[in-house]
Amino acid sequence: MDRRWSRVLLLVVVLGAAVSLHPQGGPPPPKTWIDPDTGHRIVRLTDEPGSASLYFNQSRYTADGKKMVYTTPGGISVLDLKTYSVKPVVQGRVRIIEAGRKTQSVYYVKEGVVCSTDVDTGATREIGKLPPRGSVATVNADETLLAGTYVEGTGPDYYPGPPPLPQRLDQPSGRGQMMEQRFAARLPMGLFTVNVKTGEVKTIHKSTDWLNHLLFSPTDPSLLMFCHEGPWHKLDRIWTIRTDGSRLTKIHTRTMEMEIFGHEFWSPDGKTIWYDLQTPRGEVFWLVAYELETGARTWYHLQRNEWSIHFNVTRDGSLICGDGGDEGQVARAPDGKWIYLFRPELIQNRGTEDKSFVKPGVLRAERLVNMSKHQYKLEPNVSFTPDQKWVVFRSNMFGPTYVFAVEVAKAEAAREPR
Repeated sequence: MDRRWSRVLLLVVVLGAAVSLHPQGGPPPPKTWIDPDTGHRIVRLTDEPGSASLYFNQSRYTADGKKMVYTTPGGISVLDLKTYSVKPVVQGRVRIIEAGRKTQSVYYVKEGVVCSTDVDTGATREIGKLPPRGSVATVNADETLLAGTYVEGTGPDYYPGPPPLPQRLDQPSGRGQMMEQRFAARLPMGLFTVNVKTGEVKTIHKSTDWLNHLLFSPTDPSLLMFCHEGPWHKLDRIWTIRTDGSRLTKIHTRTMEMEIFGHEFWSPDGKTIWYDLQTPRGEVFWLVAYELETGARTWYHLQRNEWSIHFNVTRDGSLICGDGGDEGQVARAPDGKWIYLFRPELIQNRGTEDKSFVKPGVLRAERLVNMSKHQYKLEPNVSFTPDQKWVVFRSNMFGPTYVFAVEVAKAEAAREPR
């Protein structure tokens, strides 16, 4: 047999074995169980194989705090957080943007048109068409504006995909190589807003930096955060801008070689920007809180195994969660495959008082879920439920992807979730 066809046959056998190990039509994971390694109760929230919660910094809970928006292979659905009942909201192939913070609407793109649907009534409206080579990523606090980016002109085309990265048709197999090539391309881009009422598109900022990771403040309708994307050790990542294009502001300035920072997100009250900081890359790990009004910074230290791809914070700021990481992530953690709960703790200052100094702190970790069977090519993307009692994440630990929640309280002190 020709060697080429031998390789093809071997690939078919391997893929067939993988499918048989995790059949889409096989039995679903359990509805609920207690993790024997942590003592915390876990609940499977979704029934559809391939269903997923949103990216860690996207608004995924409805304005009334009672429902969670999530994606399925067939569109967008909503889960009642009290009854666990599910209702399909949008059918068909769409790209979700996020849930509104003022109304019960979910925003998404379908066939190049930005749309919104009320999750309670099903009322749907078309807002407007995207500009050529454009995508929309976020909606502001009062749902009057959406924001997105576009690549100008023609040439190499990086089509927008699920955040945080665009996907290119001729994308190299290695993510790091793709990041380097896209960063070096210096494609001219525009950052724009879309008027939700009229559909008007307005460009507010132009750059040859790779603009990405757009996220409106959850409370200030005119404040937008975005990043310069690419290899983190080669750029100043985190920026804010006003929706009229004014007050472009860099949030963090590095002080050492190979210092990296990113995966930024807002506190629910909009007063603080949180982000991952490593000084230098892959060696010393911090979660930083930057206060917008004062510029004050607090650096919370955490151990290598506790570093997480993404973090999130409760509405009252008392608890933080993280989704861990495998050996292939930047922390190279030998035992990092856990969903974590962190309690932030400041270190008492017994020295010089100086408002320009960074406030040091530490994150005290508790393990919530053993993720040893999870494949981290799918990022869990943790978030707290509005009542702060559960941490929601997505996982492929049983094969297909489902959405799960783990209870913050230990199982013996917890109520029955169903």
